[in-house]
Amino acid sequence: MEITWYGHSCFRLAERSMATVVTDPFDSKSIGYSPLKLKADIVTVSHDAPGHNNTDAVKGAEHIIDGPGEFEIGGVFITGVQTDSGGSNKKARDQVRNTLYVFDYDGITVAHLGDLKQAPSQAEIDALGNVNVALVPVGGGGGLNAAKAAEVISLLEPNIVIPMHYSTPAVKVTLDSLNKFLKEMGLSKQESQPSLKVTRSGLPEETHVVVLDYQRE
Repeated sequence: MEITWYGHSCFRLAERSMATVVTDPFDSKSIGYSPLKLKADIVTVSHDAPGHNNTDAVKGAEHIIDGPGEFEIGGVFITGVQTDSGGSNKKARDQVRNTLYVFDYDGITVAHLGDLKQAPSQAEIDALGNVNVALVPVGGGGGLNAAKAAEVISLLEPNIVIPMHYSTPAVKVTLDSLNKFLKEMGLSKQESQPSLKVTRSGLPEETHVVVLDYQRE
């Protein structure tokens, strides 16, 4: 399967003869980056905010998933897990409700952590199951900062980590740099690549960080 990043928290997951997924499409006027011109069968929304809920930017999507549950669409198994937002009251929790999604493409699992703000509970980790590829917010703002992202990665123990939701020349919102996260992970500057093709036989045994270039449409 192939994973492509379009900036912020928006990815396209694609595999031949299976449904294509786009995660957290953004409103470019609010967030920056080029306007999205994507096609997909499924769109997932982690929470209701302009950086994550612009479903109109994705053409052809017959299925929009914006909350927890279990779904099987076009050969892809999707599990949505709602996380504890940590809000002080019900209204505050509802406003920042976040849903994590795990996409199972014929045994390869990809977890999109949305705007996760704190380490998930053991029950939430158990609900996610085994994670091969984790798409992790690392730049603070509404999501995890570098230190918390590293903590979550140590809990999930994925084969591959792809950072998202961090500062780039194209983003308008204030976020921390990627380098801050890489330093937290004990890494020097990583070479970026346009997309990532994942196979079961190619999964590394130790957690490996892959940096993607955001694609300009």
